[in-house]
Amino acid sequence: MSSLSAFFAQNAAAGLVEEVVVSERFKDEQGQPIPWRLRSMTEDENETIRKSCQRKVKDKGMVSYETNTDEYLAKLAVASVVFPDLKNAELQQSYQVMGADQCLRKMLLPGEYATLVQKVQEINGFDKSINELADEVKN
Repeated sequence: MSSLSAFFAQNAAAGLVEEVVVSERFKDEQGQPIPWRLRSMTEDENETIRKSCQRKVKDKGMVSYETNTDEYLAKLAVASVVFPDLKNAELQQSYQVMGADQCLRKMLLPGEYATLVQKVQEINGFDKSINELADEVKN
């Protein structure tokens, strides 16, 4: 039987940080691709991002919320990228944009952007279904 103390905040593993080569186009002095650093986030951060991408929809007197998935994934990616610093004014000026999300969209090709979003989802635990998690627990 596991101990409840394993779930105490001080015993929880710190947030994940991973290095991922998002694009072969950004190279260091030796010609090697520069990895991006991505971090995981808490559910509190995720909820704040998700709520910022929702809008109220009224239908026959009922109110529901609709999430703009593209906007949500873009904000999730921006919040997860530690390096390069997408909020850096010089970086944004070099791409002639204002805002980290616009900078990211201007920097990357569509396939690179898709790779980044996929890695961001993985590091934040969105890559496994409930069934996969249940199978892991069984084994």
